[in-house]
Amino acid sequence: MTQARKPQFFYGYIVVVVAFFIMTLTWGTFSVFGVFFKPLLAEFGWTRAMTSGAFSFSFILIGLLSVVMGRLTDRFGPRIVITACGAFLGLGYLLMSQIGTIWHFYLVYGVIIGVGMSGVYIPLVSTIARWFARRRGVMTGIALSGIGFGVLVVPLIVNWLIAAYDWRTAYAVVGIAVLILTILAAQFLRREPSRMGQTPYGEGEVKEQGLNLEARELSLWEAMHTSQLWMLGGMFFCFSFGLYISLVHIVPHATELGISAASAANILATIGGVSIVGRLVMGVFADKRGNKLALIVAFAVLAIALFWLQLASEAWMLYLFAALFGFAYGGLAPLESPLVAELFGLSSHGVILGVVGLGFMLAAVTGPVLAGGMFDVTGSYSLAFLACAIVSVIGLILALLLKPVAKEG
Repeated sequence: MTQARKPQFFYGYIVVVVAFFIMTLTWGTFSVFGVFFKPLLAEFGWTRAMTSGAFSFSFILIGLLSVVMGRLTDRFGPRIVITACGAFLGLGYLLMSQIGTIWHFYLVYGVIIGVGMSGVYIPLVSTIARWFARRRGVMTGIALSGIGFGVLVVPLIVNWLIAAYDWRTAYAVVGIAVLILTILAAQFLRREPSRMGQTPYGEGEVKEQGLNLEARELSLWEAMHTSQLWMLGGMFFCFSFGLYISLVHIVPHATELGISAASAANILATIGGVSIVGRLVMGVFADKRGNKLALIVAFAVLAIALFWLQLASEAWMLYLFAALFGFAYGGLAPLESPLVAELFGLSSHGVILGVVGLGFMLAAVTGPVLAGGMFDVTGSYSLAFLACAIVSVIGLILALLLKPVAKEG
């Protein structure tokens, strides 16, 4: 009986490894939009706002469809969802190598790639939440470290491909890799331990940390009647606003300061590399000290990084920004799914996570194009980065005000 409940080999670890790989591949390739930014401007002569707009438009679909993907994951599991979305994503990158007009760009990047990316994040982190009752924070952090590893490695590979060949060839290579490898990896995913004759890791051993005093399983409708759902959405809006403005515009900002394209790509890679440390450290911290305190610490570091960016004018200063920002970005990312599980339970985890993610995606839609527009008007990113710093302080305030569900009734 004991051996059946606690087998030597726990399949949840395979789920985490596969999730790490898929995160590396999909989010790593998605994050290199900034590396393609100037080659696209040089060939087509579009404004920065127009070019940023396709990236933002993709997030409209990611945000809207993430709720649908969460519901589909709750019902059918992650394997089917990620297989289908991996096919869309790989096809989108292949088609990017063939674009010739602005409407091609928006159709391919905004729609096809947007559909593909909508079914990656939520199915994976929601599945990990089902496999791990204990160590949920650190396991989510390990899986999401794949994003940081992707941001560390993929920009360097893509920058080399563009320099050695051209941007169209780089997109074709990315498309083939994503199409084949994502679909193959998805076949190893399983929705929940019961499908493998196992139970969640640490089930029954976790004490409530105070954000759901009655440990209730809430439906989406019930969750929508709590202030916590909207506060989480607001916090992750604040996080995403600074995140995607920085990821899209830090490379062109660095080159505007006279820093070489290779060094600018290294700054972006530093954000990804340090974010791995942030995910692991804050995942362990959240498991030991609670998700709310981890949220407060990560937002405080994020605000410090973005205010420092106002002063950064040399390469070393931008690398310091990248280190602080990467740690905060990495620390915040793995907290969303455990917070949803802790506050609202697991019965509707995927779809509730999708609703919370709408705030994240809304900022990703508005942030980069707003920053591009500010640059087009002022000739500088200073105002855009200042807005990021102010918004991050609002996120910190919301984190401090987060209260238990039961106290709200």
